[in-house]
Amino acid sequence: MPRAHDDSWDLASSVGVTATMVAAGRAMATRDPRGLINDPFAEPLVRAVGVDFFTMMLDGELDPAAFENASPVRLQAMIDGMALRTKYFDDYFVGATAAGVRQAVILASGLDARAYRLPWPSGTVVYEIDQPEVIDFKSNALSAIGAEPTAVRRAVPIDLRADWPTALTAAGLDTAAPTAWLAEGLLIYLPPDAQDRLFDNITGLSVPGSTIATEFVPGIVDFDAERVREMSGPFREHGVDIDMASLVYAGERNHVVDYLRSKGWDVEGVTRTELFQRHGMDVPAPQNDDPLGEIIFISGTRTG
Repeated sequence: MPRAHDDSWDLASSVGVTATMVAAGRAMATRDPRGLINDPFAEPLVRAVGVDFFTMMLDGELDPAAFENASPVRLQAMIDGMALRTKYFDDYFVGATAAGVRQAVILASGLDARAYRLPWPSGTVVYEIDQPEVIDFKSNALSAIGAEPTAVRRAVPIDLRADWPTALTAAGLDTAAPTAWLAEGLLIYLPPDAQDRLFDNITGLSVPGSTIATEFVPGIVDFDAERVREMSGPFREHGVDIDMASLVYAGERNHVVDYLRSKGWDVEGVTRTELFQRHGMDVPAPQNDDPLGEIIFISGTRTG
């Protein structure tokens, strides 16, 4: 079903299921002996959502042969990509707090458990923004296993299409102090004008010294919907309510690096290939590559 301006979801459907898919990738990456990331909460959260496909994946009960585009090599490339993406943003937060930032905002937080697993300095406040049902589910699931945040966690249950800046400041965000912002895996689910509006709002809430991290997906511009629809077909055949081709907003949009620089942010980008090389990992061959193309991971500081 195509996206609508007022659509909604839970963690087992539509955009929400992508958060569960990403958490499943983090769970598999956590098991990797190379130890790039450690997210002990990803697996219990995925199991709590209860989508059979993902629990079977965690239990090793899926036959890769059933997936035309999911050979063991391609699956490993996807897991490696998720590990590198997670590590990039983990390191970003560690660096921001080392520089003295003591409040962080995770936009569209989904099943992100960084408020529970990163070594936040004492007194750090982490704000998580997502739809109320998503926030409630994660909070309850983590409470059920006795998880405790490693920072002061403040959930802000609101759709990003609503007036989230007002809700965030009402929850306690200090707009006179630097903030570390994260918009991970979010932008492709926003129309181009909403992407710009998101960064405008972030800029309006940020003093110099604030930091930002996100990514740009060049493949969204000339998005091959048919290829992506074919690749997500097997997921639907296994009961997963997902059609990536209908969830994203394709077409021309501002390049994130250029747009943020125009708003007073000093940002730099690193390609996914460069991250693979940086960590001594094999770069996926074209046939095993992400259909969204060479993702660029971006981070930097507001200077103006």
